[in-house]
Amino acid sequence: MEIFIQLLLNGLLLGGTLAIISIGLTLIFGIVRVVNFAHGEFLMIGLYAVYLMNAHFGIHPYVAIIPTTIILFAAGAAMQRFIIQPLLSAEGHIQIFATVGVSIALMNGALLIFGADVMTVQNVSFGTGTVSVGAFRASSGQLITFVMSLVLVAGLHWFLQNTFLGRAVRATAQHRNAAQLMGVNVKKIYIFAFGLGCACLGVASGLIAPQYPVFPTVGTFFVLTAFVIVVLGGLGSLSGALVGSMLIGIVDSLAGYYIAPDLKEVVYFSIFLGILVFRPTGLFGTGRGSE
Repeated sequence: MEIFIQLLLNGLLLGGTLAIISIGLTLIFGIVRVVNFAHGEFLMIGLYAVYLMNAHFGIHPYVAIIPTTIILFAAGAAMQRFIIQPLLSAEGHIQIFATVGVSIALMNGALLIFGADVMTVQNVSFGTGTVSVGAFRASSGQLITFVMSLVLVAGLHWFLQNTFLGRAVRATAQHRNAAQLMGVNVKKIYIFAFGLGCACLGVASGLIAPQYPVFPTVGTFFVLTAFVIVVLGGLGSLSGALVGSMLIGIVDSLAGYYIAPDLKEVVYFSIFLGILVFRPTGLFGTGRGSE
């Protein structure tokens, strides 16, 4: 029983890490209605930014969250303005091809600049230890990430519900034409929303940098699981992304121990296929956009 509880704890903490990556992906789809296949590569950019600030200036990854978030917000806003926005009236698959093209370009650009070497932040003590509670142990970095994922979801929910800009974002997500009739500048809202979704990866980059190495294809490692989570929780649902992350984290932990470490992806991708077949809108999805 102690092992089972420890596995549940590990799964929940892993879910916090996955949630903070998935939130931005579901936010972009819920508002802009574009599936961003370059989401993992934006995370990779954030991790490299954190690594460079740590290596050259000795900045702790948690402190590097602030400039990294600003960098990724600007990068996401630029992608929406100059790549996605001209294609909004095109077929959906054209937008998908565009984001895939950005993904390949960023990945190969990182290979050209940094090479294929695996890099890690150095001289970081805070966020790399463990916390013990009785017989159970948890990574302090994952515990901090778990708490921050809850704070981020709560903050985004409050922002969307209680601010003028947040209400404009929700109106745009629910009905673009009606929002335009009410005076909302939809194009600017899309730019802001895409930037905000990528900015979430700036927070994720600083939080996970002490726990994971960085290399040009690191984004693929996370984003495939993030797509499973977003579909499971419901495309466009922030609370769904959070709950879906916890469920997939627990499945990952239990399947890795009770079945086999190399088969755990099979388990949650089977769940992914089952959700697509039997409940395409996900657990919390309504088909209307972001909550």
